[in-house]
Amino acid sequence: MKSLLSLLTFGLLAATAIAGDKPDTRLFEMRVYYAKPGKLDALNARFRDHTLKLFTKHGMTNLGYFVPVDNQENKLVYFLAFPDRTSRDVSFKAFGADPDWKAAAKDSEKDGKLIERIENTFLTATDYAVLAEAKSYGKGVFELRTYTTEAGRLENLNARFRDHTLKLFTKHGMTNMTY
Repeated sequence: MKSLLSLLTFGLLAATAIAGDKPDTRLFEMRVYYAKPGKLDALNARFRDHTLKLFTKHGMTNLGYFVPVDNQENKLVYFLAFPDRTSRDVSFKAFGADPDWKAAAKDSEKDGKLIERIENTFLTATDYAVLAEAKSYGKGVFELRTYTTEAGRLENLNARFRDHTLKLFTKHGMTNMTY
């Protein structure tokens, strides 16, 4: 079985981990929405005008929203944080039942459904994750990398990033966002 290490490099989280901080034990969710042809702008508008506020209302932490540079698949990629899986499930259930959400969804889909399909991945932070303050970096390109290791080698990869790679990335002008 292969192990995965996802390197999330996105622009709403600053790389300012403080030595001695407690590990981040939250549950993170990466969601990828594939918009129907011609519907990505409407999907982004629904998130901008309604969904983000409603997520916050229901205890979800919005971390970042992105579209690929070469977006031939009409993707919207975003990240949320929750205290744990139970909190996540409770939050989404309340969100789905919210009359404001139902009205926003109905109104935004008056000309047809917006979403083709949804994929989600649950993540936990590494012991060297640098999730910290919210910060806007403005325009830029953020890279999401996923490393796959052979069975039993994930800790070696984590050690390499923790002990060497983060420093090298910073030395060469890259901002480490989280791991």
